[in-house]
Amino acid sequence: MAQKLDGKKFAKEIELRLSHEISIGLQRGERPPGLAVVRVGNDPASGVYVSNKEKACARVGVKSFGLHLNQDSSVEQIINRIQELNDNENVDGILLQLPLPKGLDETSILKQIDPDKDADGLHTLNLGRLLKGEKGPRSCTPAGVMALLERNQIKIEGKRAVVVGRSILVGKPMALMLEAANATVTIAHSKTKDLPSLTREADLLVVAAGKPYLIGKDHVRDNSVVIDVGIHRLPSDQKELQESLDQAGFL
Repeated sequence: MAQKLDGKKFAKEIELRLSHEISIGLQRGERPPGLAVVRVGNDPASGVYVSNKEKACARVGVKSFGLHLNQDSSVEQIINRIQELNDNENVDGILLQLPLPKGLDETSILKQIDPDKDADGLHTLNLGRLLKGEKGPRSCTPAGVMALLERNQIKIEGKRAVVVGRSILVGKPMALMLEAANATVTIAHSKTKDLPSLTREADLLVVAAGKPYLIGKDHVRDNSVVIDVGIHRLPSDQKELQESLDQAGFL
């Protein structure tokens, strides 16, 4: 019988634990943890993601420091506001909501976040710490996947893992975390030749390519563990097509 890795249930467990720990801290007279989310422009998807993060903070008792900047903000203006958050003692973590509007260099902006407040683990220093196995902030989604595997007692050591996706946000840090847990890891992507033959070798398959319909049932072998962390937005007129693909076994 297939085992379902219930991420939503696990997330609720984490929220309850965090809420309890923060409540104890407040009773001791400590301030609540603070998270700042920097959003630039008016991308609808980014608006939804930021709203969800703020709601999650409210549920556990984390104070939100939302910063919404105009679409035409310059790199210098964004960096100045990030420096203010770096200097704010009530802010413990800073997230830069990606993607940024066209014309803005995310790399130069990410470098300005205090590495110790880099909640997404995307600062060059923190990516280097991950590569070297040193302590430091970790990319949120890959860290969540590792926690989910541990929660469900999924053995990683000695397993063949395939990560589909190579972004610095998910794919590459995911591969590094699995490798650190002693898995043998292969990174694949949308340009990989004969992708099904590769993914069918996986004991553990993590899909983070951001491309709809890339993975179907012919990509997955029996008894493998599959985690899909991709998010896809489809036009409403493709609903019928999506239903047909679901019936055909696409993930």
